[in-house]
Amino acid sequence: MTRQIPWSGDTVADVMTHVVAAVGRDAGIEEIVETLHARRVSAVPVLAGDGRVVGVVSESDVIAAELAGAPGPEATAGRLMSTPAVTVHPEAPLAEAARTMLTRKVKRLPVVDAEDRLRGIVSRSDVLKIFLRGDDDVARHIRFELLAALDPRTEAGIDVAVAEGHVHLSGRIPREPGSAVLTRLVGGVPGVVDVVVDTVSAA
Repeated sequence: MTRQIPWSGDTVADVMTHVVAAVGRDAGIEEIVETLHARRVSAVPVLAGDGRVVGVVSESDVIAAELAGAPGPEATAGRLMSTPAVTVHPEAPLAEAARTMLTRKVKRLPVVDAEDRLRGIVSRSDVLKIFLRGDDDVARHIRFELLAALDPRTEAGIDVAVAEGHVHLSGRIPREPGSAVLTRLVGGVPGVVDVVVDTVSAA
């Protein structure tokens, strides 16, 4: 039996950056460029006066304005930004943030609360942090979780193989709690991409 566990149970709040560079609607080209350069980012959220995220302005937006001619006073963040902003909530699963970045073709997402006020930012590199654990580290964590959940003699009969986050459980797989429960247990370990459990069970 194979069950795909594409992500662990981590949320956006677990990996997001809390200190975020942002600009107001009235920020001009110079302020936008200075902010992008100082924070070494390619885009920043644009905030309304009450802290709500109303858009995102990027290097591409600035370049487009420059190519269109000498930008005047009207070339503000409020005019140049992409709106509505593509955002995510802190409690959202990392899988949701990853899918949003891929489908909307963005490199980072402002993290907002229920009132759309800025609480942080999550980037593709933040999302990928969960996969930076070595396979040996992941395997040790899996064995620890199995030992905590199962009788030691049962755990000893399960072989754990990890390759680039892909987990293969084989050997004497117990009928209780069963492969479905083991899949969920192992899938919750940070760094696990997917889980394959052999269908052959222990007597």
